[in-house]
Amino acid sequence: MPLILDRNEVLEMYAFAREKKWVLPTFNTENLTTTEAILSAVSDYGKEIGVNNLPIIVGITNTYKDRPQSVYYSHTRNWEIGMRLFLKDLDVLTSPESPYGNLNVMVHLDHIIWDDDLELLNWDMRQFSSIMYDASTLPFEENIKKTAQFAEKNRDLVLIEGACDEISKADTSGNADDLTTPEMAEAYFSGTGVDIIVPNLGTEHRATASSLKYHGDLARKISAKTGPHLCLHGTSSVSQDELTTLFEDGICKVNLWTALERDSTFALFSDMVKNASKLIGPAKTKEMVGKGLLGMIADSESKPSLDYYTTTYRQDIIFRRMKEIIKQYLSIWYR
Repeated sequence: MPLILDRNEVLEMYAFAREKKWVLPTFNTENLTTTEAILSAVSDYGKEIGVNNLPIIVGITNTYKDRPQSVYYSHTRNWEIGMRLFLKDLDVLTSPESPYGNLNVMVHLDHIIWDDDLELLNWDMRQFSSIMYDASTLPFEENIKKTAQFAEKNRDLVLIEGACDEISKADTSGNADDLTTPEMAEAYFSGTGVDIIVPNLGTEHRATASSLKYHGDLARKISAKTGPHLCLHGTSSVSQDELTTLFEDGICKVNLWTALERDSTFALFSDMVKNASKLIGPAKTKEMVGKGLLGMIADSESKPSLDYYTTTYRQDIIFRRMKEIIKQYLSIWYR
């Protein structure tokens, strides 16, 4: 079916998910392979559980400093070209001719910065299902004021998500003092008029620190004041065992990206090492073995093959592994 862009229809999707006790996942993307892996995984998983029109949110950042995904969507490194390609890819992949045309697909703008993304913020917001308006670089009261102004202007056009405060980055300690308090969340939610809030619950966006921890008890305290209107960012830093209680914690939406890239990279690297000689030939493989860059058991006898040194080969491995990762997450929230 066509993309779900109308605000009322998006709200209906969230209400439907609430009835089913589902947490709606947003998987971010920065290339066509990831975009299609998301849709393909949701389509396959839906068939496995007997639901052919599962809802899914596909997200993208713009010039967000931690990862400007629309910039990386094309090698022009032009955010506008990347954003238009992303939207066109989704439009084609959700058309009636597509195998994913039966899915309920929503489009999310993630971490759209109040000042850096002014050009994009002047686009017609009706091209998107939801937007995370990010004014978290401002002091708390200014953040509320700026976000409230955006919400007032756009609340009839698009579902709005807002960032309560600065979310811890991977190089910080994740100290409890950085966490959003229930009082802060309540003030932000009531003062801005947004639909969903992103509190800092001990996670972050590009996980590398082992000390990071999801504070479900804090999520429950916040949702007791705001209702179940919380979005968890940095979900890649949370073990899958800890994600089973999110619905009960008041989380209605999660954002994921890092795990897709991180874990699929291992699959690609492993396959390339295993088939080294088919990729670069016996001579170069033996040269790398001699330099200690490959182990002695690496295949150094096979002839190079066109099937192994193409972009198609690499993307296919990434695509398949990403689908597996996505389906693992879907099995947690669509039960």
